Amino acid sequence: MSSVAGTTAAPIRLNVVRWIGFKTIVIREYGRIIRIWGQTIVPSVVTAVLYFAIFGSLIGRRVGAMDGFDYKQYIAPGLIMMSVITNSYGNVVASFFGAKFGKHVEELLVSPLPNWVIVGGYAAGGLVRGVLVGVAVTLVSLVFTHLPLQHLLVVLAALLLTSLTFGLGGFLNALFAKNFDQVNWIPSFVLTPLTYFGGVFYSVNLLPEWARSLSYANPILYMVNAFRFGFLGVSDVDVGSAFALMTASAVVLFALAVGLMNRGAGIRE
Repeated sequence: MSSVAGTTAAPIRLNVVRWIGFKTIVIREYGRIIRIWGQTIVPSVVTAVLYFAIFGSLIGRRVGAMDGFDYKQYIAPGLIMMSVITNSYGNVVASFFGAKFGKHVEELLVSPLPNWVIVGGYAAGGLVRGVLVGVAVTLVSLVFTHLPLQHLLVVLAALLLTSLTFGLGGFLNALFAKNFDQVNWIPSFVLTPLTYFGGVFYSVNLLPEWARSLSYANPILYMVNAFRFGFLGVSDVDVGSAFALMTASAVVLFALAVGLMNRGAGIRE
């Protein structure tokens, strides 16, 4: 009879464990998004229809052309990006705060997953919802107007970077939130005003000088215009600067979220 005393266990491959953990978080987030699609996808579609019906059709007739494009064409990329921003942010802040509130975040904290994998998994979940909603609102846009596609890679890069940035922003909000009011505060009083003043419905070139200068301090203006440039080929800002801002924002927010997780901020209180 053979002995197993001299055998050794196969070494644990940490990269495989991390990948499985990351994939599990993303799959769980995707399942949650699809399971409650009536809450995660449909509201943005309905909102887009209302914006096109009211702003695009009724008000758009009085506004006329904007930067040489039909008004509905001009606002379509902005409406898509607005949905991407709110949904990628909202998905992560609701999901991670729910994990804190339900006390099952501890299961992640005691697992062999490093914090950067946990942060990346939740941010990727927000990216998934942002992309799904972005595709849905794009299809709605095509019902109301023709939407040319000038630079596909620019559209995809702006979509992914924006979703990632606001997913990480939602993670930070969830990290510090102590109740549901604090979860809703930033989307209501920060994101919504910045989005509406971010060039979704107008070109900043129409604004007086002082208002235009203030608009250039709004990061969402750069994201919306980079996305619009990908479709229409026009932008109120330098597209290279917009991508530099989005990339830097994603890197800084990711590093900040991981650093705060390492310190236990918001999760050991």
